[in-house]
Formats: sequence, structure tokens, C-alpha cells
Amino acid sequence: MKRLFFLLTLAGGLALGGCEKDLDQTPISNGSVPDFYKTAADFDQAMTAVYSQLRGYPDREVILSELRSDNIYGISAIGSRDWDPINNFSASLLPINPYVSDAWASDYSAIFRANTLLDQLAANGAVAGSLRARYEGEAKFIRAFMYFDLVRKFGKVPVIDKSLLPQDVSTIPRSDVPAVYALIISDLQTAIANLPVSYTGNNIGRATAGAAKGILAQVYLTRSGPTYGINGPGLASNEYDKAAVLLDDIIAARGTARYALQPTYAGIFSPTAENNSEVLFDIQYIANGSVGGSFPNVVVPDGYYGLLGLTFTAGSVEIKPCSNDLVNTSYAATDLRKTFNIQTGYTYQNITDVRPFCKKYVNVAAKGVSRTDWGINYIALRYADILMMKAECLVRGVGGTATDAATLLTPIRTRAGQPALTTLTLESLMEERRREFAGENLRWNDLMRSGLALTVMNAWVPKDDVNNKITRPITSNLLLYPVPQVELSSAPGLYDQNPGY
Repeated sequence: MKRLFFLLTLAGGLALGGCEKDLDQTPISNGSVPDFYKTAADFDQAMTAVYSQLRGYPDREVILSELRSDNIYGISAIGSRDWDPINNFSASLLPINPYVSDAWASDYSAIFRANTLLDQLAANGAVAGSLRARYEGEAKFIRAFMYFDLVRKFGKVPVIDKSLLPQDVSTIPRSDVPAVYALIISDLQTAIANLPVSYTGNNIGRATAGAAKGILAQVYLTRSGPTYGINGPGLASNEYDKAAVLLDDIIAARGTARYALQPTYAGIFSPTAENNSEVLFDIQYIANGSVGGSFPNVVVPDGYYGLLGLTFTAGSVEIKPCSNDLVNTSYAATDLRKTFNIQTGYTYQNITDVRPFCKKYVNVAAKGVSRTDWGINYIALRYADILMMKAECLVRGVGGTATDAATLLTPIRTRAGQPALTTLTLESLMEERRREFAGENLRWNDLMRSGLALTVMNAWVPKDDVNNKITRPITSNLLLYPVPQVELSSAPGLYDQNPGY
């Protein structure tokens, strides 16, 4: 699918009615149903266009998840940048923040495309049988993926499960979190039933049944987390047993679904070994054109490219340093993941910067024509995460003990050059996840679902906030992002704002 994924994006985008500018401006209200779906090839192009909406997802996650956590201290050194209010938990500025607005708009753009395709599948006989079932599974997987992102960021959101006209969209209020989850779970269950365990040829990279099981396990773990007294993603639902069943299925099916840890940590992210045995779902990119990924560039300064011999023109916005707590406290000096993930300063020509930053995805072999054109896939779910989520269930007392959980992590730690553990606590498991997935934008969601967000973040602030930018304690009301002001203004009185904003 690497080539199929984006080469058909333009045709698919046109088929879905409206240019990207329009979708950005009216993400859920661009509801006209195009007269396009006449052949199986039309549906295939439209399905590709649904996937294409994932393209900017990792760029947003770097800022809205990784930078918001204790992994990055993202304070700009020159002026004030749009990511500063996110790092600072600034309640007054976040409702008008472009990253926050883009997350809402882009997720709903993907949902709109998925809804349009699903409506046409129901109304049109151009595809049938297993292919029709697969398209339904893929579209519902993407729709669930986007709604899961929305509920974790904003809590209550409008639930829209069909393509609608603008005047209809403007009457739909935010739904309570359980109603959002109901659609997510239903969609993922359909995806599990309809999707194959693997693909061949150009279809490699599409959503699989294993990917749907893994995301659904994340959903159950997230729902099981604490409520923090807000209308957020945690429902204290105690569904660790449901997550464990799905994770056991993935672990038991390694042979058929080809899931296994890679021998080396670096090998997971090699551009010459993409879609390897550790990948359950990734977002596909191709360099040297208009379909490369820009996410490797989000935290990397210009001078580092020069050090690597890359002749990109200047334009990287600014370094977003890893926190000292991550680099110097969490990682052991012997941890192989530390040296792969983090560049601890650099000197190039007359530039010296001692601040550490994440270099995880910057690989010369994946370079394209510019700093925003990288041919390396973004892994959204991998097998190490499956093992660690299973360990999370064990730590919670479901299906085994904390000793069993520690044993499950032994191959992950061995690969990193670290000794095996004899037992695990929830806190030590989350810290191990922090080291394993640094730079993969999981940390904030891990803190939220584990119930550690407030204690960890408030303990971290005095250690890393050397510029005193986070001026008040982080409270429960600041754990969610606000509904973007542009959405509130587009339909006055329709949406209520999240408390604290």
C-alpha cells in the first residue's frame, strides 16, 4: 500500500467533494454526497482518500501529546510560538490555539470521508462480498481511530455517523463520552470481523484485524482509567479483562499474523525494513515528492541536519528539547534506547546547542527533497505495545501477577541492554513504557489512563520548568483540551465549553 496509499489521494480527494481548504474550514459540515461511486475502482480511490487524512496525524501528536507530557519541555527560545501554550497549560490561550483547532478539524475531516464511503457502500452495489466487507471494516477502523483521538483530547464530542448537510450538522450537540465510546467499540468490532489478518503487495499497510484488536484493547484500558472528576476518556469501567482477551488473541496469533519483536530496537524504525513483524498499524509515507512525512522534522533543529550532511535550506522552526527528567533520570546510561532516541546536543559550524532532542525518525536513508519530506512510516501501534498493555492488565490483577508482568517485559528490556525485572508496579511499568516509546507520542495518554497524570506532571514541573512558564498547579480541568473557539463561534450555543476554559 506504500505507493497506492498516496498516489490516488488527489483523485480520491476530488471524489469526496471539496478541496482540502474547504475541509479545513468546515470539517464536519461539508456534507454534500458526491456523484462519484460507480465502480469498484472508485471505491478503492475513495478508501485511499480516507487513509490520506491520517497524513498530518503524527505532526499533531508530537505537539498535543508528547510535548504536553513530561517527555519534552517545549519552550520557544525566540518569541512566542504556538506550542508554548500547550507546554504551559495556558487555559486562556488554548481555545484559540491552531494545534488544538487543527486536531478537531482534521479528525472530523477523516470522519466525514469515512462516513461518505460507508453511506455509499450501503446505497451502491458497485462492490460486494468480501471486498465490500473489507472496505466497511477499513472505513470504520479509521472512523474509530479518529473518534478515539477526539475523546481522549476533548472528552464529549458530536457523534456523527453519516454524511450530513451543513444545516443538519449545526444542530448536533456534543455527546456524552459513553455514547462516543459506543460508536468506537461498535466500529472496531466490525473491523475485527471484516478485516484480514494481513495483506500482500500494494495492500500492505491497510488496517488489519490485529490492528483493530490492538486499538480496541487500548480503548478498554482507557475507559478503565480514572475519571479525574471530568467528562474525559476515563470511565473507571474496570474492563481490563476485555482488553486482556484481545491482547491474548494477538499474542497467541503471532505465527499467522506475523507479529514479533524485532531483534534490535533500531531495526523497528529502519526505512529499509518497514512494515516489519513488530508493526500492527502504521501511516505510510514516500519521500521525493508530495507524499513524504513531515513529522520527523517537528522537534529537530537546522544545525543537526547540517551535521548529518543534509543540505536542506533553513526553515526548521525550533528545537523542542527532551526534558532533563527523561534523559538523565528515566534512562540508564546503558540503555540502548536512549542513544537511539535522543541526540544529547550537537555542534555544527558556529552553532552549539547542548539541549537534547528526539532524533528517532531522522535517518539519512529516508531523506527526501526537503526537511518536510521523509520516506519513513509512522508506527501508530506495535507489538511491544501489545506486550506492555498485557503487562498492564497483569499489574491490575487480571490473568496473572506482577511477576508475570515483569517476565513479559524481559525480551523488551533485554533488547535495550537492560536486566530483567523481578516484579512491576503500575508506576514502574509506565516508566518502562516511557523509555520504550519516547518520541512515539504515547506518554500523555499513558499518564491519563494510568491515573498518574496529575501526580507525575505536578512533580515534574519544578524539576524541568526552569523558565517558570507553568505558573499554576495542573488540575483535572486542564487534562482535556478546550473545544476550539472557532467551533463554538460557528454555531453559537450548540456546544458547551469544557470546564476550566
